[in-house]
Amino acid sequence: MDLTNGRNIASSAPARVPGAWWKYACGALMCYVIYGAFFIADGAAGFGKGGDNARAVFFHVPSAVLSSLCYFIGVVYAGMYLFSSRYNNLETDAKSSIAMELGLLFCTLATITGSIFAGIQWGVFWNWDPRETSIVIMLLLYASYVVLRLALAGRPEVRARLSAVYALVAVVPAQFLIWAVPRLLAGMHPTDTLQTSSGLSLHYKLVLYPAFLAFLLVFVWLFQLRLRAIKLVSRREAVS
Repeated sequence: MDLTNGRNIASSAPARVPGAWWKYACGALMCYVIYGAFFIADGAAGFGKGGDNARAVFFHVPSAVLSSLCYFIGVVYAGMYLFSSRYNNLETDAKSSIAMELGLLFCTLATITGSIFAGIQWGVFWNWDPRETSIVIMLLLYASYVVLRLALAGRPEVRARLSAVYALVAVVPAQFLIWAVPRLLAGMHPTDTLQTSSGLSLHYKLVLYPAFLAFLLVFVWLFQLRLRAIKLVSRREAVS
C-alpha cells in the first residue's frame, strides 16, 4: 500500500522492528555516562559542593541541546507535510508531533537539572536569569503545541495542518530564545564552557561527549517507540 499518497496513517504497513544491537549499545553507553559522571569526572574548581555540582553538565547540557534539536526536527517534518505532496500524510504529521513531544520532555529535563544546579551553585533555584527565562518560554511554546493537538484530537486533518503551521511560525522565536537571548543579555549562566579549549578538562570530555551520543540514541529510540505506538492505535481504530 502506498504510504506517500495515503491520507490515513492507519493505511501504512506495520513498522519493521529495528535491530536490537544499537539499543544494547545505547544502554551500555548511558550506563557508562552515569558511571563516568560520578567516578571518572572529578569535582570541578569553582563549583559548589566541592565541585560535585559541575557533574550536572553531563545531563543538563545534552538535554538542553536536544530540546532545540527536537524542535528543528519537528519543523522539518511540518514543512514536509505542508509543502510536499509526497509527504502530505498523517504519518509525516505524527513524526512532527513526536519530535515536539520529545522536545517538551527534554526541555523539562533541562529546566529541572538547570534549576538544581542553580540552587546549589547560586543559592537560589530560580532567579529569572536570561537563560532560565528563555527556557520557560520554550516550555510554553512546546506546551502550546501539545494543547493545540489535544484540542483538535477529533479532527486529524485540521490538527495536522494547524500544528504544522504553528511549528513553522514559532521556529524563529524558539531558536532566537535558545541561541541569541542568552548571548545578548548578561546573566550568571555560563555560555562558553564548551566553546573554549580550556573550558573542559580531559576527564570531563571523556564523559560529556559520549553523553551527547547516548542522549541522541535515547531520543531515536523513544521516537521509534512512539511512532510504532501511534501506528498500532491507528490500525486498531481503522479495524474497529
